[in-house]
Amino acid sequence: MSRPRVGVAPCFFHADPQRPIFKGKTLLYAEESLTHWLQRGGALPLLLPTPAGEVTIGELLDEVEGLVLQGGSDVCPGCYGEEPLKPEWGGDSVRDQYEIALVRACLERDIPVLGVCRGMQVMNVALGGTLWQDVASQAPQCLTHRDWNVYDQLFHDVRFEPGSWIARLYGDDGEGRRVNTIHHQAVRRLGDGLVAEAVSPSDGIVEAVRYDPGGGGDPGAARPWAYGVQWHPEFQDPDDPSLLHGAPILAAFLRAVESRRGKPSMA
Repeated sequence: MSRPRVGVAPCFFHADPQRPIFKGKTLLYAEESLTHWLQRGGALPLLLPTPAGEVTIGELLDEVEGLVLQGGSDVCPGCYGEEPLKPEWGGDSVRDQYEIALVRACLERDIPVLGVCRGMQVMNVALGGTLWQDVASQAPQCLTHRDWNVYDQLFHDVRFEPGSWIARLYGDDGEGRRVNTIHHQAVRRLGDGLVAEAVSPSDGIVEAVRYDPGGGGDPGAARPWAYGVQWHPEFQDPDDPSLLHGAPILAAFLRAVESRRGKPSMA
């Protein structure tokens, strides 16, 4: 069969009259490490533009068999019923609304979803959850989860919840494993049907979530399939044994995609 086609929800550069290229135009883009990670796993990544004219979100999703939500800008607090505590935490409501619509449409159609960093937060909000707008100020007892100066070279330990799917996937409890941390927002209240799968052991910040509305506990058999991780597996050095390797998560996502190929959607 052909390679699985995985839709990548785009990051946005909104129209900027001061930008030296594409002055005043909106740009949609994908971060290269993520697309290369998907390709190394055997998938064909396809950027999903915002719909226009008579084209609908449903028609865009007709062309892909899975969805990945990238990292990037803050999620707008207005999407979960709050006002930004600071103007700079206002996020990107245009991107949020598009990605929330994509998540809900994928769940209706049983198209597997993988959320990375911001992508996990969007999944949570799409299902009615809320976020810490700023971990450092709202939960000051927590670790530093974002340091611009070192960016993806900031790490902390991760602990898998007992009996979780991710613990079974890796065959351990995550002890002694580290993940990168590049976020100042985080899951506060879990969305409907989401289960926390991993946490930062030092402060309890949620690091992975699984969609399990029926409580079955087996995402390999779950319909629909959706998973989110707060770290960036595409940035982790696969040759560093102290870091949690991203390949098992990607392989599990692509297995979910493959298992649905050629089958009618739930919608």
